[in-house]
This record gives sequence, structure tokens and C-alpha cells, in this order.
Amino acid sequence: MIFLPVTQESIEKGAHILKNGGLVAFPTETVYGLGADAFNPLALAKIFEVKNRPRFDPLIIHIASINMLENVADLSLLNEHSRYKLFILAEHFWPGPLSIVLPKNKKIPGIATAGLQTAAIRFPDNSAAQKMIFLSTGAVAAPSANLFGSLSPTRAQHVRDSFTDKIDMILDGGQTKIGIESTVIDITGDRIKILRPGGTSKETIEKLLNAHLDYADKIPKPKTVIHDSRQVISDPHSSILNSPGQLKSHYAPKTALSVLSHEEIIKKQFTDEDAKQAFLFFDGQTRDAWQKEQAAFNKNKENPDAPVVKVLSEKGDLLEAASNLFETLHELDACDASHIYAQEVPRHGLGEAINDRLLRASSKPD
Repeated sequence: MIFLPVTQESIEKGAHILKNGGLVAFPTETVYGLGADAFNPLALAKIFEVKNRPRFDPLIIHIASINMLENVADLSLLNEHSRYKLFILAEHFWPGPLSIVLPKNKKIPGIATAGLQTAAIRFPDNSAAQKMIFLSTGAVAAPSANLFGSLSPTRAQHVRDSFTDKIDMILDGGQTKIGIESTVIDITGDRIKILRPGGTSKETIEKLLNAHLDYADKIPKPKTVIHDSRQVISDPHSSILNSPGQLKSHYAPKTALSVLSHEEIIKKQFTDEDAKQAFLFFDGQTRDAWQKEQAAFNKNKENPDAPVVKVLSEKGDLLEAASNLFETLHELDACDASHIYAQEVPRHGLGEAINDRLLRASSKPD
């Protein structure tokens, strides 16, 4: 496996590998993607094999410019109203963390879309990704560059740890800027639906279009986990997945994880008899309140195996919290804790996407 920092030479090398049917992991503004030529079914099959990804889970098609859109989508199948929505969305949010489900061009193999006649398409906001895609065939299918269902990679080293020598090249562009996957929306119906919350908030899209957006599908809410959480398809064999990230269990660390409300995590106690635990707080204020509670509870007690404590954003900024989410979960997953307790974040803006990832990380496959 070739591991190179981003340079013009390494970008050209990555494009050459893609054009010849290889796999290249590359940085985007969201997370690292594992890319293959979107028009090459054999190359696409390698993605599913290497990631151990089920074939019913479709891939996202990445383009390098809006001019490439008609090579991967059949816009003639959209009605006038949907075309107008596409134009407005692309003008305001591309390049950026928004994937739009559109009728697929016949040149895109069915393996890329899990047999669907639609494809999720996005224009990533990362210059290295854009250049490499442009120099390849102009379209790259790329899920997150990790083993299926595990934590998403926000650094090249995360990719290396997952795949060792199973892929052809990793393009190292440092830590990703947003740190959470793109929002996926479907504009092919009468109403726009959010299939996966992500780096573009629901409120921002609604304000632009002056329209209410629906969430697509629902699963039962966990017992003590996120209250009023958005819910998704739970059984891929009984329901079709229209987008990546719709499985109940996804984005999960190896360590067991529970999501608690603000009130629940403050009251969550540990004692010196407990196995090593880890706590992930949204903000510094909640951590401080929790520490005050623990000081009173554990007064005059020894605790040689104190918990590991991390905060996503000291000042409670959702953008900072999103960018730190997977990076911090990777750190906690490596600290040998028996359990991670994560705080639910405010349910607005990017908080929807953060809570979505935490909820799926806390679920276990049936």
C-alpha cells in the first residue's frame, strides 16, 4: 500500500490508480473516503469486499465539478420543480457536505446504487479530492474509508489502521475539517426527504428552500438513549436502503457505548469498584457539573482507576463538536475502557447529525 501526503504528484498517482481499477483512500471535508472509478463495476466490487460492506448499502458518487453531473445523473427524469430545487441546492451548497439523490445515468453500474435507479451524488469541498477525481474518470464512488459499521476515519492513520495492505493508496491530507459525513437528501419525490443527517443542517436547507423537510424512515427509540431521536430503517431485508448510513447499527467503536441525556450523564456515578469507564461530554459546563457530583459522591473514597473524560467542545459549539466527534471516539476506543458514556447534544443544527451517529454507535446488530 502506498501512503503519501497530498502533493500534485501524489494526486496524479492516485488518479492513475483509479483509472486502472484500483482503490484510493482520500480526504474530503467530511471524512476520508475509499474511492473507486464510479463507472467500473469490478473496481466497485472491491470496495464492498475490502470494507466487508453488504451489497444492499449504496455508495455515494463524488464528482469534481457541476459540469460532471449529467455524466452520473439523468436529469431528464426530473420534473421542472425538482430541477429548480436541484439548481438552488447545488448553487448554494456545492462544493460541500450535501449529497443529493437523483435519477442515475445508465453509465453508473447497478452495484454502485444497490440496484436502485437513483444515486446519491455530491461535490466534495476539498481541493485534493477535486483534483484527483477530475484527473481520473471524473466520478468516484466512495463510502467512508473504514471497515463496515465501524468508526469513520477523520485522519489518514485511521484508514491505515483499518486496511493495512488491502487498498492501493492512501492520500494523506491531515485531519478532515467537518469530521462528520454529508447530509443525504432525496429530491426525486413531491417532498424533499432527509435520508441521513450530516454536515449540512436541516434548518439551513429549509431556510434556503422555504420548505419543511421530512426525515425518511423510523426505528424504535432505545430505552435510555436519545429522546425524540430521528429514526431509520432497521431491517435492510424488509426495506430498501436509499442511502448510506440508514442501518440501525453503524459508526460504532469496539467499546460498548451508551448515550445519556444531559441530566442522566451528570448523575451517572462511578466507584472504585467499577471497571474503567470513559465519559464523552458535549461541553465543558456539563463536565464540570458532573465532576462536582462525583466529588460529593466519592468523598473520602479512593478511585485508582479514574474514568477517562473527553469533551467535544469546551464552549458548546456544535460545529467544533461535529469536527471532533469521530476523532475523540477513536481515542476513547483505544483507552481500554469497558464502557463509553456519551452525552446527547442539543437537537438542532449539526446536533441532529451528531446524535444520529451516537445513536447508531450505541446500537448493536440484531
